[in-house]
Amino acid sequence: MDLVFFGIQGSGKGTQAKRLATEFGYDIFEAGGELRKIAASGSELGMKVKSYIDQGHLVPHEIIMQVVKEAIAARPASQQILFDGIPRDADQKKDFDAIMKEVGRDFRCIHLLLDPEEGLQRIFGRAKAEGRADDSNEEIIRRRMKTFTEKTMPVIEEYKRAGKVIEVDGQGTVEEIYGELKKTIA
Repeated sequence: MDLVFFGIQGSGKGTQAKRLATEFGYDIFEAGGELRKIAASGSELGMKVKSYIDQGHLVPHEIIMQVVKEAIAARPASQQILFDGIPRDADQKKDFDAIMKEVGRDFRCIHLLLDPEEGLQRIFGRAKAEGRADDSNEEIIRRRMKTFTEKTMPVIEEYKRAGKVIEVDGQGTVEEIYGELKKTIA
């Protein structure tokens, strides 16, 4: 069964996804990474994606969903996928659900719960420790968090009503959170 990972910025989603992938053999589909990979491929789709990225524009919904479809098709049916960063909003959810149904892949969602202020503190700590400039602008981070709350939370709520969401407390050490995640997957 595939997994869809949700969590506000700073929740440790990426770190935990990598650990799960390593231990349980998931292939990670990380929307931004897949877009960059396709942009570098030189394919027709890749050149389209590259032009948006190079101009600093958001890649349009239709193209993102085409990337999702192609990424799923490129993997064997037996390969479990961990989706990170998709679906982000109601439109993506509608198309993502349709694609998953069409290819006969079942999934459940994991939501790493974390207070936004705690997320901010973690991000600033990471920015200092790793010198990550994209993580040191509070205004940008708060904007991303607001988008998560306004656009992605309704998606999570819909999946919750459908009984597809497992909530995991994102407070604690990387090890403690990973221990909880492993229990939920088992």
